[in-house]
Amino acid sequence: MELYSPLIFALGAEVNRQTMLRWLSSDHQKIRSDRKQLEVRARRLLQSYLTANEWQKRQYYQAIAGAASACQPGIDDPSLSNEKLAELTAQAATKVVQARDRKAKDAHDHSAVLITDAYATVAIAYRRAASAYTADKEMEQLGTAAVHLVTIANSFMNAESVRSPTEM
Repeated sequence: MELYSPLIFALGAEVNRQTMLRWLSSDHQKIRSDRKQLEVRARRLLQSYLTANEWQKRQYYQAIAGAASACQPGIDDPSLSNEKLAELTAQAATKVVQARDRKAKDAHDHSAVLITDAYATVAIAYRRAASAYTADKEMEQLGTAAVHLVTIANSFMNAESVRSPTEM
């Protein structure tokens, strides 16, 4: 049998097509789920952040940086790709949002809503970092905005941690 026979090529193409369809189906399921569970919360936080004063922005930074830190996988495995680590972080943040939604008692508790929205924003940011939104430009844009805000929040909180107590 030839190494490059049409039959082998056709079988290889079909396997690649099936693999690609599984991958796309998986990403589409994530996108659907994220739209249902996370999108409204992340958009609300991002829009509120844009109109916040400096004191309020500080609260956003604390909530977002805290959520991002809490969701980091405690895995020190150099064989894991950045994409896989980002996906694990997104999964952890999504689980927190789901748990907080189940336990939610008062939708008017601003602090509780802010914390849950922060976790949703972190989930979307890390899902974007894991390249899950390439098939959905709207979610990709939301994810990019979320990534920027998570980066700003982490930078702000890191800068605060190195300031001396007399400067605060």
